[in-house]
Amino acid sequence: MGIQKIRNIGIMAHIDAGKTTTTERILFYTGKSHRIGEVDDGSATMDWMEQEQNRGITIVSAATTCFWKDCQINIIDTPGHVDFTAEVERSLRVLDGAVAVFCAVGGVEPQSETVWRQADKYKVPRLAFINKMDRIGANFFEVVQEIEDKLKASPLPIQIPIGSESDYKGNIDLIKLKEIHWNPDDQGSTFELKEIRDDLKDLANKWRENLIDKLSAFSDEITNLYLEGLDIPEDLIMSVLRQETINQSILPVFVGSSLKNKGVQPVLDGIISYLPAPEDIKEIEALHVKKDETILLQRTVKENPSGLIFKIQQDKEAGSLCYVRVYSGEFKSGSPVMNANKRKRERINRLLRMHSNHHEQINSVSAGDIAVIVGMKMAQTGDTICSEGFPVILENLEFPEPVISVAIEPKTMSDQDKLRTVLDTLQKEDPTFKVSENEETGQLIISGMGELHLDVLVTRITDDYKVEAKVGKPQVSYRESITKTVTHNEVFNRVLAGKENDANITLKIEPLPRGEANKFTSTIPKNKLPANLVNAVERGVTNALQSGTLMGYATINVGVTLTDAIYNELTSSELAFETAGALGFDNACRKAAPVLLEPIMEVDIMCPPEYVGDVISQITQRGGMVNSMESRPAYELVKAQTPLVKMFGYTTSLRSQTQGRGTFSMEFSHFSAKSE
Repeated sequence: MGIQKIRNIGIMAHIDAGKTTTTERILFYTGKSHRIGEVDDGSATMDWMEQEQNRGITIVSAATTCFWKDCQINIIDTPGHVDFTAEVERSLRVLDGAVAVFCAVGGVEPQSETVWRQADKYKVPRLAFINKMDRIGANFFEVVQEIEDKLKASPLPIQIPIGSESDYKGNIDLIKLKEIHWNPDDQGSTFELKEIRDDLKDLANKWRENLIDKLSAFSDEITNLYLEGLDIPEDLIMSVLRQETINQSILPVFVGSSLKNKGVQPVLDGIISYLPAPEDIKEIEALHVKKDETILLQRTVKENPSGLIFKIQQDKEAGSLCYVRVYSGEFKSGSPVMNANKRKRERINRLLRMHSNHHEQINSVSAGDIAVIVGMKMAQTGDTICSEGFPVILENLEFPEPVISVAIEPKTMSDQDKLRTVLDTLQKEDPTFKVSENEETGQLIISGMGELHLDVLVTRITDDYKVEAKVGKPQVSYRESITKTVTHNEVFNRVLAGKENDANITLKIEPLPRGEANKFTSTIPKNKLPANLVNAVERGVTNALQSGTLMGYATINVGVTLTDAIYNELTSSELAFETAGALGFDNACRKAAPVLLEPIMEVDIMCPPEYVGDVISQITQRGGMVNSMESRPAYELVKAQTPLVKMFGYTTSLRSQTQGRGTFSMEFSHFSAKSE
């Protein structure tokens, strides 16, 4: 199959907008599955993990391949919960396009904004699908307006709904100017096109005008035909739409109700008609390891092979499954490859095409495709594989730092090694999951993105891997910083193994604005202090930054400048300068009014209007600050910022306060000085 016939797409949205339900319909209509799986009864194909079925949410991004109108569509169904942001980030990095699902009642929900920002970061062209038109309170046109206002996108309806709520009957296709009605007897597999009835003609013409008007801004040909009063050919409308969707100047909007089997096939047509094939996207930047320069790779089979490992999953029988997106060239089963990040050779034992947690074997995978490699031993998320003669590194994936930690220990000593092995496995799978050992207590500490994230991981350790473990109460990961600028002179002099080692340095440390990375600079002329000693001071300072002066947490937002040093050819050594750097930084920090910083979370609470007063007063009691409130058709949205330490157990108290009808989402915002 040619590269022009491949689409790599993701389904992304807020939790509960209907991503997995929509994906299940896509699999059914493309003939990939013979029955429709439902999230509510735990039979969804894409939610294959036992925990996903129990909790009714997507936790890991599942990949599958289906075929529609001679095209191959690789789909990744991503989680909507903010604790699993890494899964979304990984998926968006390797996708060429995405379908953003919005709820016709909830509209642009807080998490929709988060995934939208992530897609903007990776410049992913999108389609929008407004789902759940059959629900009470559904309002298509209001959601279109919200997409424009809140996401700063340019939504352009390609279809509009006929009726809403329980009266939702079908759609009007604004390109063909026909009504579409789905057949309920065969689960919406067939549909018929009808002429638009008289009472809907005005509405259809109004939105058709809107469609032509928006597209004429990008095409002189459409403008001229419109002004001359001539018919505008369908293929012209579709080619302009495709071009501008790929340029991200337009967001085509589809509508339907996945649960009621309406509106899904046009989305499939839209994926093929408007989202890019791998070739339609500009060349990809890569770092040539040997030349140490950035080069551009063509996304074709003729180019040297390169691929990015974007996800690792452990399989009980096959071992490590490495999901790879191939950007150029071709990889064959049984052939050797180079892991450019590790500078090591690996072998592709087998290549698999995944369908959720089932697979079929394939012989090769080429540019633009997604597959799974079995047999790699050292690969990690974010590694690039390529040929040995052409070593390149594709952009590394960046992940947010974990903000919440718990202590974990095995129930019996015999489980100790088993627990460490399982934690290593989970760390390879999930880059936002960190394992460390507390030097003072010897305890194993696991850190993640939130309570749900750690809860899921702990359940996997005990249920999937059968390791009995005890877990402590969640602890917050604090940081340290300074509030004053200080200049400090540090002298180090020791006789080690009969040799005198001395260093004399002057460091200036200063607080940097919030969110800025730590910086080390040297203002000493190169002829006054050798470069290897400047590097030694930098190493000492960098190590000292990892363990602060107040309580041993990492220090952030600090600028360190090496302003002066005394160099003695006979006694100055790297060891002395590195030690002086570490000690000098510690001593300077003590004088610079150090402060403890705590993680502040962005909290979005959705609750029925009658409970909004109670919700606000409870957030205030927890040390939170309410920033804004928005009224939606069915609920109120309260946006607040709250210290993470005060949010433990908030799920339970919110539910009891709102009779189980309130929900909230929380993501890390920034670190701020800890209030007592």
